[in-house]
Amino acid sequence: MIGTMITSIPSRLGVIIQDFQFCEGREKIELLIQYSESLPPLPEWLSGQKESMEAVPECMTPVFVQSEIQNGHMTFHFDVPAESPTVRGFAAIMKEGLDGSSAEDILRIPGDFSQQMGLHEVLTHQRLNGLSAILAHMKALAVKTLA
Repeated sequence: MIGTMITSIPSRLGVIIQDFQFCEGREKIELLIQYSESLPPLPEWLSGQKESMEAVPECMTPVFVQSEIQNGHMTFHFDVPAESPTVRGFAAIMKEGLDGSSAEDILRIPGDFSQQMGLHEVLTHQRLNGLSAILAHMKALAVKTLA
């Protein structure tokens, strides 16, 4: 499994995945909540511009994501309500683990990588579908970058 992470997942995200692999049960939720507290606010240029962001309607929580590219590297911005700490935590993980990656790197991430984190052990199937949808929308933004 580690070999797969090295070849298809950017190293910063790989480190986060390994942190989750060392956690058991409730510890995974606690780590996810810790990440939720680290999600930065939207940059000033995006404040009040939710309609210009990519909505993730598959998520029960209202999630919006936007990307920007500089020198071939993507940066992601998320708007997720504080009342949804698991989804917010996942968005924070995606931001921390993928900011600075190329669009090609984003497209290589397996859609079920959250299973490597063991999140399927502590989250409902419906919640996992929402997390997968966040990655799918990030990949759509990567495709737009390459077009």
